[in-house]
Amino acid sequence: MSRRGFAAAAAVGLSGLATAGLAAAVERSGGGDSGGTGGSGAPGRRAATGTMRGMWLATVANRDWPSRPGLSASAQRAELLAHLDRAVERRLNTVVLQVRPTADALWPSPYEPWAQCLTGVQGRAPGWDPLGAAVEEAHARGLELHAWFNPYRVANHSDPTRLVASHPARRNPGWVVPYGGRLYYDPGLPEVRAFVQDAMLDAVRSYAVDAVHWDDYFYPYPVAGQVFDDDAAYEAYGGAFPGRAAWRRDNIDRLVRETAARIRQIRPGTEFGISPFGVWRNAATDPLGSDTRAGVQTYDDLYADTRKWARENWIDYVVPQLYWNIGLPAADYAKLVPWWAQAVRGSGTKLYVGEALYKAGDPAQPAAWQDPAELSRHLTLARDHPEVRGHVFFSAKEVAADRAGAMARVVADHYRQPAAPSR
Repeated sequence: MSRRGFAAAAAVGLSGLATAGLAAAVERSGGGDSGGTGGSGAPGRRAATGTMRGMWLATVANRDWPSRPGLSASAQRAELLAHLDRAVERRLNTVVLQVRPTADALWPSPYEPWAQCLTGVQGRAPGWDPLGAAVEEAHARGLELHAWFNPYRVANHSDPTRLVASHPARRNPGWVVPYGGRLYYDPGLPEVRAFVQDAMLDAVRSYAVDAVHWDDYFYPYPVAGQVFDDDAAYEAYGGAFPGRAAWRRDNIDRLVRETAARIRQIRPGTEFGISPFGVWRNAATDPLGSDTRAGVQTYDDLYADTRKWARENWIDYVVPQLYWNIGLPAADYAKLVPWWAQAVRGSGTKLYVGEALYKAGDPAQPAAWQDPAELSRHLTLARDHPEVRGHVFFSAKEVAADRAGAMARVVADHYRQPAAPSR
């Protein structure tokens, strides 16, 4: 979700904490029927009947899988199946697979090239259909497969000539904004918004994915001293708004609403979930905000009104990335869980909590993360909030390696029985 070589985003972290923002920068997600409608008038959606026990499986920069580019089709498949088997062994029920890491695809897309992470060459066919196999094999194991997309990220570099010649970003250079050493599609252009929806939803049309999943990348994380140059789009389309920030938020709101509606049309029953950075706004900025001192606020910096999407039931589930330990002064897990529980209360939007398994046992992290019981305490705390319907762990590589034994402790303490389906 936010994850690593995406490590640039790590630099945006929490005030006074050089690494805390990694939560948002890396590549990182039982009740009855919710019924009714959200505050926006969006139709209510069926709630899950089980508890989410998920893991993210990141492909950008080969973070989790494939272990390196250029493996044979059979070796890639074997590694994928090993991750699915490990999810079952850890008594999970959901895998969130990143299928569109950098405006390229892990399926034969008519819109975008084959993903570079597969063969090492963007646009080169890998000799098999990874997404098709993932859906089939996950379902055969009783796992849900949530397809994870990044709407606007084009490349983790700033050189368009490194993209395959047929890439839509090269054929439409006016769609692209370089920023912070990366390339992004401009969210302010209606043609971009339509294209990225078409590109993502091709997978929904072609495969029985259980959900469409986005992480925390909307407008890019702020980079000191740099400006995201969307002047032309703002001049063309921003006149009706009181300022650029309101216009940018409306662009992202439109993407969310339109995608939700199209998912329901294309494959009814497929859910739509978003995993944002864990702080909507600090209370010092907005009395409705959380008791945090985060250096990034999604509403103000990413132009993503994540609280509204959840409260108005535009999305089926939200997985805030609460990648901080209990008691951290700038962003205390024990304060953020109840804040998010209140945010979704009565909305019909399910709340799952994103957990930073990758921090467990990392000597660069605060002392709390050296204790294998830290994550287990997270699940114990969350149990006191009925709105929390489960947890998603970042990420698959750590689920397998379990450097500090934190995942084993979670399983022993909380997942003693095999997982029931989350729906």
